[in-house]
Amino acid sequence: MILIVGAVRLPPENVARARPAMAAMVTASRAEDGCLDYAYAEDLLVPGLIRVSEAWRDREALKAHFQTAHMAAWRAVFPDLNITDRNLSLFEAGEPEPI
Repeated sequence: MILIVGAVRLPPENVARARPAMAAMVTASRAEDGCLDYAYAEDLLVPGLIRVSEAWRDREALKAHFQTAHMAAWRAVFPDLNITDRNLSLFEAGEPEPI
């Protein structure tokens, strides 16, 4: 399993305007083959900080995700929304284990 964890920042006044683009990205990504989970969450204490978490079956599914039209559309709105400080990390994980 591949995990992507990190955050992006945008001016707090742009968050409401970003929500439709983020919702479209999440919805389309969750429908992809190999997507196990995909989520964006607003940080409760840091305005404009969006937490990102993704889980993918394997690197091939993630590679296909990077080639999708919805990924291109999402990246295209970055300048308009002034999205900065994109900081994401990839982790390889074993099978999930309940705790």
